[in-house]
Amino acid sequence: MEGLKVWRLSSSIARPSSLRQLFGLGSSSALVLRCLDGSAAAASTTTNLRVPTGNRRSSTSTSTSDREAVRSIRLKKVEQLRSKGLDPYAYKWDRTHSASELQEIYKNLESGEELDGESDHVSIAGRIVARRAFGKLAFLTLRDHSGTIQLYCEKEKLLNDQFEQLKTLVDIGDILGASGSIKRTEKGELSVKVDSFAVLTKSLLPLPDKFHGLTDIDKRYRQRYIDMIANPEVADIFRKRAKIVREIRNTVESQGFVEVETPVLQGAAGGAEARPFVTYHNSLGRDLYLRIATELHLKRMLVGGFEKVYEIGRIFRNEGISTRHNPEFTTIEMYEAYSDYQSMMDMAEEIVTRCALAVHGKLAIDYQGVEINLEQPWRRETMHNLVKEVTGIDFTELQNDLKVAKDAIVKALGDGLDSKDKFSIEACPSLGHLLNEVFEIFVEPKLLQPTFVLDYPMEISPLAKPHRRHAGLTERFELFICGRELANAFSELTDPLDQRARLEEQIRQHNKKRAEAVSVTDDADEKNNKDEDSMYEVTLDDDFLTALEYGMPPASGMGLGIDRLVMLLTDSASIRDVIAFPVLKISQ
Repeated sequence: MEGLKVWRLSSSIARPSSLRQLFGLGSSSALVLRCLDGSAAAASTTTNLRVPTGNRRSSTSTSTSDREAVRSIRLKKVEQLRSKGLDPYAYKWDRTHSASELQEIYKNLESGEELDGESDHVSIAGRIVARRAFGKLAFLTLRDHSGTIQLYCEKEKLLNDQFEQLKTLVDIGDILGASGSIKRTEKGELSVKVDSFAVLTKSLLPLPDKFHGLTDIDKRYRQRYIDMIANPEVADIFRKRAKIVREIRNTVESQGFVEVETPVLQGAAGGAEARPFVTYHNSLGRDLYLRIATELHLKRMLVGGFEKVYEIGRIFRNEGISTRHNPEFTTIEMYEAYSDYQSMMDMAEEIVTRCALAVHGKLAIDYQGVEINLEQPWRRETMHNLVKEVTGIDFTELQNDLKVAKDAIVKALGDGLDSKDKFSIEACPSLGHLLNEVFEIFVEPKLLQPTFVLDYPMEISPLAKPHRRHAGLTERFELFICGRELANAFSELTDPLDQRARLEEQIRQHNKKRAEAVSVTDDADEKNNKDEDSMYEVTLDDDFLTALEYGMPPASGMGLGIDRLVMLLTDSASIRDVIAFPVLKISQ
C-alpha cells in the first residue's frame, strides 16, 4: 500500500514516527481510510481525513518532503497503469446514473437484497473519498456532484488482476468509473457491486489532512478546489447561488425585462462614487476604466427605445476588502420606463421573496442566529423619521447653518460617538451628508428586518430625481436587511441640465477632497492613506449627458447586490464565502 511504501523511501527524507504523523493526521475523523496488505485480512490500520471549516490550527501537518514523497509514489502508479495498457487520464466514461439517482431509485431495497437483472446494471463515476480493504473484499466511497454511494468490490467478481489493481493502484482522491449491479449490504448501505472499473483520473496529490496544515480561512479561499472536495457543503453554497441567479432572471423576465450587455471597459467611470481600476489600451493609446456600475449605459438603452432592461454583471471597485466588500462583485441593475421608485420597491420584494422560496421553501429564515421574516409587505420609512426614531434628533428642525447642526449632533450624541465618528461628522460638507452620516452610524446597524429607507438627501444622490413634495430630498430608497444595504433605487433623473450640474458639483467636491488630502499633512504615511481614499481622478461622462439631451423617458432604476443576497439566503458570514475565488493578498 502507498502508506507502507513511503516508509521504505531513502533516508534523505525525514522519517515520521507513525503513519498518522506521515500524513499529518489529527484526532478528528470524517473520511476513513483502512489500508491492508493482502495477507493481513484480519487487521486494519485506520487513519482519519478531515478538512475543518473553522480556523483551528492543526497540531501536526504534512511536511513538503512527505507530500513530494507521496507524489513520487503516485507518479510510479501512473507508470504502472500505462505499462498495463491502461490510460490513467481517460477521455470519457458513459454513466447511467448519479449517486443521488441511485439512492432514490433503490431507496426501498431491503438490507441484504441484491438485484442483478439487466435493468439494474448501472454505471457511475466520481471521486474516491474513502476506502476499506479486507483481504478479498474492499469497500470504496465514491462521491459525485449529487452525493455519495458505496462501491462493493469482491475479488471473485472482478476479472483478471483488477482486484489487486484496486488495492495497489487506486488511492483516495482518484476519479473512478465503475459498473455493476445493485446491492444493499446487511448493514443497510446501498452499494454498486462492481464487476468492472477504470481509473479515469489519477490524483497525484493526497487529499490533505486539515488542508496540509492550511487551516486558516484565507488559505481555504486560496485553494477553494480542495475546500469543495473536502467539504461538500461549500459546493452547495455555489449551487444555491446558481439557483438564486436563475430565479432573479426568471422574476424580471416574467415582467417583460430584456437582458442586455454593456461595456466592462469604459472611457469614464460613472454611475457611482468609487475608485476605479485603470488600465491602458495600447492600440488606442488611452486609459480605460473597469466599470464601477452598469447604470449609465443601461440608461442609454432607455434613450434608444428599450423600456425594460436589465444586466447581471461584474462590477469592479479599487477599494477596501472586508466581510462585506470584494473588489469585484456581482449586481443586477434594471431600468423601467414610465415608472417611479415605488414600483422598484415592489420589484425588490418580489425578487428577494422568490429567491428565498427557491432556496428554502419558506419566508422565515435564519441569518447568523437572527430570525428574518421576509413576509410582505416590508416596512417603508423615510431616513428623517428613522434617524429621529433612533436618536431623537429631528433634522427638519435643525437650522440650515451646518456648523450649528454639527454642534447640536455632537452635543446630543456625544456619549455614543467615538473619535472616528466625530471626525466623520466634522468632515461632512453639507446637511445632507450630515444626515446620512448619522443614519449610517446609529440607524443602519439596527435595521435587521427588511426595511426600505426612503427619500435621501440630494447632496448624496446625484442621479436621482428631486422629490416631488420635499425640497432638498430625492425619490430614492435603499433596502436594508440584517443591517446591510441590499438594494439602491431611484426615480431616475431625466433633466439633462440638472444632471450636468449635479455631476459637475460631485466632481468639484471630489477635487476639493483631493486637494485637502495633499495639503492636510506632511506625514508620509498619513498622506499615503489619504491618497488611497481620494487621490484618483473623476471624469465627466459627456456622452451620457448628450444621450439625456436626446430625451430619456420617465423611469425608475434599481441595483441589487447578488453576493449579499446569496450571503443572506445561505447564512454566510463573509462575502468571500459566496464568491468561488475571491481576491486575496499575495501568499507569503
